[in-house]
Amino acid sequence: MRRSSRGQVDPFIVMDMVAEAARLEAAGRHIVHMEVGQPGTGAPSGALAALGSAMTREAMGYTVSLGLPALRQGIADLYQRWYGVEMNPERVVVTAGSSGAFLLAFTALFDAGDRVGLGEPGYPSYRQILKALSLEPVGIPASLHNRLQPVPADLDGVAMQGLIVASPGNPSGTMLSRDALADLIAYADQRGIAFVSDEIYHGLHYGERAHSALEISDDVYVINSFSKYFSMTGWRVGWMVVPEDHIRTIERLAQNMFICAPHAAQIAALAALECIPELEANRAVYAENRRLMLEGLPRAGFTKIAPPDGAFYIYADVSEMTADSLALARDILHGAAVAVTPGLDFDPRRGARWLRFSYARGTDDIKEGLRRLQAYRSAP
Repeated sequence: MRRSSRGQVDPFIVMDMVAEAARLEAAGRHIVHMEVGQPGTGAPSGALAALGSAMTREAMGYTVSLGLPALRQGIADLYQRWYGVEMNPERVVVTAGSSGAFLLAFTALFDAGDRVGLGEPGYPSYRQILKALSLEPVGIPASLHNRLQPVPADLDGVAMQGLIVASPGNPSGTMLSRDALADLIAYADQRGIAFVSDEIYHGLHYGERAHSALEISDDVYVINSFSKYFSMTGWRVGWMVVPEDHIRTIERLAQNMFICAPHAAQIAALAALECIPELEANRAVYAENRRLMLEGLPRAGFTKIAPPDGAFYIYADVSEMTADSLALARDILHGAAVAVTPGLDFDPRRGARWLRFSYARGTDDIKEGLRRLQAYRSAP
């Protein structure tokens, strides 16, 4: 049977590493997982209790396409608490994970053939979703000088109809200051470039908090998720905030593409908004893991790293060790029983010389992983 050219996207290499690690585990080896950006904790207890209660009285059918009204209001209230932003809850769209939000956003904003800029290194699925929608991803190499975040000077001379930025970033964990974010938004506005802000790691910061694009402009798309700070990856519930004159466009798309986000997940997400003490305890674990990683990775020979401001990743330059980060990641997996992610996922041009380490698991796992990495690197 025939296949479309736009369906031939690149693999998500980290998932290949997950599969290889799983094969080793099935053969009896114990693997320390530093490859996947997934919290080691589950959904907060209050979310589970609320869903358990709701399941005895509700059928869990379709919700309205834009999401449960109470959840949309709860998310709007979150912006008031976190950023001091007052928002019409009708601008909030609940989605089937942030992936569903990206599909809706890119479909609403761009026509086939449009060019969309994205910083490199960056989340690889941006590029593949754009390709699958017959859009052209345009990689913007970000410099170490700017802590792997794009700045307006990087965009000069690049034709594009859209720009997506992430702060904190994946894989770097670095953040844009409010001024740096405002500069990018102003640059895009002056040139008629649609601006999409990926904020799915907000809440996971280790100093100054992250700034939302909504603190600066209403004429942006903001995407977030319950996967990271709220520790609900498998529940597949995210959200986005859109300009008021885009609400009906998004609603029509959501009706036809997804009908709605999972009802059960929305109920759990609503309760999760009230579980901040438990979630802050998780963040304290990540902060300790970050401290251990920043101390332990250099002892294992991974010295070229930019300390992350947020998320739960460290991106390391391994160019002195290899020109093939995939081969190095596989060697570490088999030799040290530690799964890490090659940078090829995040940067097609420079990623062969970088590795990403996730510290989202429990602290004991991080300690053991660092011990194994240090032993691996010191072996003759």
